[in-house]
Amino acid sequence: MSAQIPSVKLVLLGESSVGKSSIVTRYATDTFVEGRDATIGAAFLTKVCSTEDREIKFEIWDTAGQERFHSLAPMYYRNALAAIVVFDVTKYSSFTRAQAWVQELLRQANPHLTIAFVGNKIDTEKKYRDVSIEEANSYAKEFNLLYFETSARVGTNVHHVFTEIANHIPLEQVQASSSTSSGKRAMNLKEQQNSDHKSSCAC
Repeated sequence: MSAQIPSVKLVLLGESSVGKSSIVTRYATDTFVEGRDATIGAAFLTKVCSTEDREIKFEIWDTAGQERFHSLAPMYYRNALAAIVVFDVTKYSSFTRAQAWVQELLRQANPHLTIAFVGNKIDTEKKYRDVSIEEANSYAKEFNLLYFETSARVGTNVHHVFTEIANHIPLEQVQASSSTSSGKRAMNLKEQQNSDHKSSCAC
């Protein structure tokens, strides 16, 4: 019997419409949906990520970006080993909001959390760019974040983000995480959502 693939909880955070769901969809199915509806509460899926020296099953929680769902965020990033904080390179306010998410994670999340700081929508014409690579990369370095620039629309760097996250999570953390039943965690979280009368949409 083959060994069970260890599970790692990963959460996506960021302002609404920065492309979180599109990044997840591109990674999971290699497709892009134009004009998709906003996520309500959070969407959940799993995908196995294989690298040169490890195989991890990501439990991906794609959270809603609307401010009214902010209070639910700790429920999703609790016990996560990885987080992807996304901003839109054409919208500076989303970059500012992403920094606020990073600071919240540093204060309240798992101290061993691997954080990827991701500037999305780089397929947009350069003249519309509002956040420079230098500024974003400098911020990421200051707080020891992994920094990537992606285009969910055309697929640029999306798979690379998840692969690098998998490579950067310490193996001892992966093993410790996998000792907890992933199904039980997901079930408990969904039950809590239902008790709060919150709904989830499919990714």
